[in-house]
Amino acid sequence: MSFKGKYQVERQENLEAFMKLLGATDEMIEQFKDIKVITEVEENGDHFKMTDIMGSNVRVVAFTIGQESEVDGAGGEKVKVFATRQGNKVKLTMPTMECILEMTDKNTLVSTTTAGTVVHKRISKRI
Repeated sequence: MSFKGKYQVERQENLEAFMKLLGATDEMIEQFKDIKVITEVEENGDHFKMTDIMGSNVRVVAFTIGQESEVDGAGGEKVKVFATRQGNKVKLTMPTMECILEMTDKNTLVSTTTAGTVVHKRISKRI
């Protein structure tokens, strides 16, 4: 199943705990709660480019399945990521967290990020 497309967040689970773990202030968390993140996924063979649009902030993550890539982390620092794919799931392994992207059906993208004991889930629908 292809990930290619544009998706908008419908709901999130455990956002506040996840953002606190990343060092966000209460003010930042309140501002982010109301933003409907739009994610655009480009998929060309094993190469992915994901663009998250969060209000006026844009974050681009590009990676290739089976290779280590360097991406901008949530705090703007460079982070090494290794990507693998199994069917409708892409797993991104980083030094301090793991993210699984899954197409649960042709219109639903679920992103589950685990950092230590904190699990953040973002459910997005194709737009």
